Amino acid sequence: MSRTTPLGESVVVTDVFADLPIVKESTTSRVLVNNERLRHVMFSMDAGQVLTEHTSARAVIVNMLTGALKFSVAGVPATVRAGDVIYLAPDELHAVEAIEPSYFSLTLVVPGDLPAGNPDTHGTAVHND
Repeated sequence: MSRTTPLGESVVVTDVFADLPIVKESTTSRVLVNNERLRHVMFSMDAGQVLTEHTSARAVIVNMLTGALKFSVAGVPATVRAGDVIYLAPDELHAVEAIEPSYFSLTLVVPGDLPAGNPDTHGTAVHND
């Protein structure tokens, strides 16, 4: 499913893992939701696969679903596993290496102003280092 999803249209995507199996010696991805505000992508990576250093003009949230990755942000590596979350500010240099066969999803968000009268009330950060 890679069509554009209108911002005002809800969608339920099922059987994602079945439609995106972990393929030996491969990294694969599928766009699940795509509109003018955000893009949500599912990735599968076999152990040993690498996404070299790159950036995104969008803010990015990565959700680890299965497996383990070495995820480097600005050259600083961290091992992330199922349940871990990474936030990348726009234009942050990052790289990924699969330690184990893994699934993760990422949401790319177009940076912009919050609507008037809707302050950020979820700004509490908890870090477990």
